[in-house]
Amino acid sequence: MTIFSKIIKGEIPCFKIAENEEFIAFLDVRPLQAGHTLVVPKTEIDYIFDLDDETLKNMMVFAKKVAIAIKKAIPCQRVGVAVIGLEVPHCHIHLTPINFLSDMDFSKPKSFSSEEMSAIALNINQYLDH
Repeated sequence: MTIFSKIIKGEIPCFKIAENEEFIAFLDVRPLQAGHTLVVPKTEIDYIFDLDDETLKNMMVFAKKVAIAIKKAIPCQRVGVAVIGLEVPHCHIHLTPINFLSDMDFSKPKSFSSEEMSAIALNINQYLDH
């Protein structure tokens, strides 16, 4: 069982942004920028391109809604999208508010307090269509 499956089951806490029957979005604990969010399918599948077409489509639509909320909540030029797939064997999409290409340097994570992470999550969540 991956760390993401444990988060989905509620065994490990997270700063949740959004959730539906198929997917969950939560703040990355090693954020590149404030608002760096992971979109994860609830079904544990290692590689994003092993998802069936319908699930992949639904994941991107879910990620789009989250990205729109991130852009409204966090001042940025774009919300960068990355799928690396090496860190955790459970497919996921990184959504990161960016102003420069260097804002997506995975070798330079930032650190935020629990209080800051909670405030960031609440700020993004307020812009989601509920």
